[in-house]
Amino acid sequence: MSGQDKVVGLSKYMVSLPSTNFSVLSMLFISFIVGTVASLIHPAAGDSILYSVVYGGASGFLIFGLMSMMAGAMTQPMINALEGRHMKMKQSMFLSLISMFIIAVIYVIGSVISSFTVYNYTIDALIFGAAVIFAIRTIVLWTTSNISLLKSIPAATTQPALIISMVVVLVSLTSLTTNIGYFSIIPLLFKIIIASLILVTAIYSFVTIIESPMKRNLGVGGLELLSLFLAHTTEGSNALEGIFEDMGEAIDTITGVISFRDKNGIKAVFITPGVHPGPVGNIGGGNMPTEIAESFDVFTMVSHGPSTHDFNPVSGREVKKVEKVVKDSLVTAEYAARASKFIRVQSGNARIGAQYFNDTLLLLATFAPQGFDDIDFGVGLAVSNLAKAVTGAENVVLVDCHNSFKGEGGRILPGNREVFELMEAVEKLPKLGKDETLRMGCAHNPLNEISKDDGVGQSGLKVMVVEVAGERTAYIVLDSNNMKIGFRARIQDALADLDIQNLEVMTTDTHFVNTLSGGHNPVGTKKPDEIITAIVECTQEAINDIEDVEVASDVPKIQGIKTMGPLHSTELVTTISSIVAVSRIFAPLMFIFAFLFAFLWIFYWAL
Repeated sequence: MSGQDKVVGLSKYMVSLPSTNFSVLSMLFISFIVGTVASLIHPAAGDSILYSVVYGGASGFLIFGLMSMMAGAMTQPMINALEGRHMKMKQSMFLSLISMFIIAVIYVIGSVISSFTVYNYTIDALIFGAAVIFAIRTIVLWTTSNISLLKSIPAATTQPALIISMVVVLVSLTSLTTNIGYFSIIPLLFKIIIASLILVTAIYSFVTIIESPMKRNLGVGGLELLSLFLAHTTEGSNALEGIFEDMGEAIDTITGVISFRDKNGIKAVFITPGVHPGPVGNIGGGNMPTEIAESFDVFTMVSHGPSTHDFNPVSGREVKKVEKVVKDSLVTAEYAARASKFIRVQSGNARIGAQYFNDTLLLLATFAPQGFDDIDFGVGLAVSNLAKAVTGAENVVLVDCHNSFKGEGGRILPGNREVFELMEAVEKLPKLGKDETLRMGCAHNPLNEISKDDGVGQSGLKVMVVEVAGERTAYIVLDSNNMKIGFRARIQDALADLDIQNLEVMTTDTHFVNTLSGGHNPVGTKKPDEIITAIVECTQEAINDIEDVEVASDVPKIQGIKTMGPLHSTELVTTISSIVAVSRIFAPLMFIFAFLFAFLWIFYWAL
């Protein structure tokens, strides 16, 4: 597994939070049950079971449930009043729910132990639970809200402070001493403060140690990076682009442009940028295929050019540079009705489909049914230059079909065996003849019924059928991040009855569809039958749309587009990987000792 895959895999620990109502109702129910259980474990003399249930449940609700709800309601505005990441009420309430559950469990354990001993440990258990949830709330609020440690402490204090305050009130005004026992307030506060300081010191030390490599190597704090990533996943914020812009580096790359014109003007544009549609969601070029396609008023297919995550645009503004280069190319385009029939060549697992459009050779590269991922830009450039030498083509547009998801890894990098298979396949390409009869039809289905969680992005499905000398070739592009192994073959079988002689299925590699479960979401995993049905129908629509066209082609250079770059991309992944590796060992040790010291301080210092 590569370092980048390990980092992407961290996203599997991200979850969707429940609604505010769910958290509130859960706190009400759990707190009542906890109070009832504690009252039944250690009932007062003469109390009936019904009394213990009603009285104990009500006490549990007042101490844990009501105070936790109040803390959730207070925490959200407290955080939002600071210059940090916006916090939603459901996030605040869920944090209160988790914290309440933890302190309630510790409280019940203390009650159980107290029923077998002479000394009452219930109040000590409550103090320890309060210190624990204070520590948890502190690290959560500090690390996710992009505020300082000192600013996060007041909001983190609300829940444990309210719970302890309610305990003091109930013990002072009622007969709740059965469950908790008598205590002195000043020593109680002293215990809480010292235990909290122990845990906060551990938290600060841990965060400082793991954040220093990020600041030293990349000039950005790890907490800020985490906070902005969470802001993107939960709120759709693009603030993360600001950090990427500071880290990025300018590169030069190319984009393939093939334009078809009918009697009414431009009918369709086929674009293959040597820019990677990442890193995720709407950040950078994550939704680049759709953003480019929507900048044109005509049918536009955006395929995946040779590029890896090193070539991720740092912001949406950089994607505009791709659009401008393509539009400038279309202004000077020279059209003619010259194209060749479609052929295939193969060497090892490398399969290449080829077709001439004017003096430009379009190559579709795939290793399906073997799994693979991104083809490196340098590899693509070498393959394209070899194809020029072999065929005499003026330009070569190389498409990474990206249609057989391997799982982890799979990138085609310099020195890999797959590189030589691609080059050996290219050497088999003939100097293709050019016929003078070119016709083309296209169709688009946005697949609105298929969500991004099902693996299809905003551009949905696009099909272009090219007919040369009576022979038809279907170019099928799904706005997806790769394709489940075997799904390409299923699509080919489903189209066998249509009047087409050749076809290739591609994905855009959009990262808009990346889910929070491991960071991968290949098309064909969910709703495969619905997608195949749509492909068959859309291909037939494209066949019905066939008409005489002329074609123009070009491979213009994109200059100075700012991407993550190979150095910063590798450094980011390496730094995060090393932090994760160290944290897995360091974090448990540090926090175990911190909680142990807090435990010993609370339970072995007499009130």
